Amino acid sequence: MKSIEIIMLPVKDRQKAKEFYLKLGFRVLLEAPDPHGETWIQMGLPGSETTLSLAGFQGIICETDDIDKEVHQLKIQGIEHGKIDVTPWGKFAWFKDMDGNSLCFHQK
Repeated sequence: MKSIEIIMLPVKDRQKAKEFYLKLGFRVLLEAPDPHGETWIQMGLPGSETTLSLAGFQGIICETDDIDKEVHQLKIQGIEHGKIDVTPWGKFAWFKDMDGNSLCFHQK
């Protein structure tokens, strides 16, 4: 893993949440329809590499240069993961920790 790329925050109303984070000094980096029929809102602070996504569920997305290697390492360590999803935004592989928190590898 290279870095934490996106922290997904579960919010009830994405537009109201966006207004709140704008007041805190965040900027909208991306706002577009997502594949689930919702709006993907990604926000960040000036100068920061890590961003927030105002989402319907919690998750942490970690950037990697080699998702196949990362997924293979999970398998060796006995950690179950989903299939690698290939999207226009890159490859994603989701898995959970022992408490049910969602984590994801993302290769651009």
